[in-house]
Amino acid sequence: MLNKKLEELKQKLVSEALLAEKMTRDSVDGLIKKDEDMLNEVINRMENEINSSEVEIDEMGTALIALYQPEAGDLRTILTILKINSDLERIGDLAVNIAQSSLYLIKQPPVKPLIDIPRMAEETTMMLHDAITSFINRDTQKARNVCKRDYIVDSLRDQILRELITYMTGNPSTIERAIHLIRISRSLERIGDLSTNICENTVYMAEGKIIKHNLGQNDDQ
Repeated sequence: MLNKKLEELKQKLVSEALLAEKMTRDSVDGLIKKDEDMLNEVINRMENEINSSEVEIDEMGTALIALYQPEAGDLRTILTILKINSDLERIGDLAVNIAQSSLYLIKQPPVKPLIDIPRMAEETTMMLHDAITSFINRDTQKARNVCKRDYIVDSLRDQILRELITYMTGNPSTIERAIHLIRISRSLERIGDLSTNICENTVYMAEGKIIKHNLGQNDDQ
């Protein structure tokens, strides 16, 4: 019975993860395509959906611990699901932040051509996608590889920030629009961080190893 309930819990988490990935992608696609309806869908419908999912998964996981008192691998799996569940809800919040800034920006003249933010969004959504795939397949090598890619997103965020500071300094009328672009880049960078969290928790679930503080080291050290 516990195995069946665990599988149901995993499937609910996967559905939530797919929604978080779609929210992230649509929040930037709406900016690129100037699609107000797409952005409002992220803000008004998808946020409610992911919030409801987060509560349901949390209640299910807590109930499984109380009813079955799982041990070892099963307990690690439930605890991992609860941690990832929280990360996915936060990713949903960040996607809403992006969509809100995008709604403002699509009604304004562009500060500069949108090149780096779409690149950053693509890398971030791929990290999230690969993080969830690593969880589904218990693929700890893929999980570790995602963690190592976090520097790419960080570098793009820093590049965007430097460029926008230059624009704001040269033309103060761009400040408000630039701040929204910075908010988007920071939200994407944070989604990358949360994807890394998912991968760290996947390794813990599969191997019982905590890699959060020694990604660049041998796990046995």
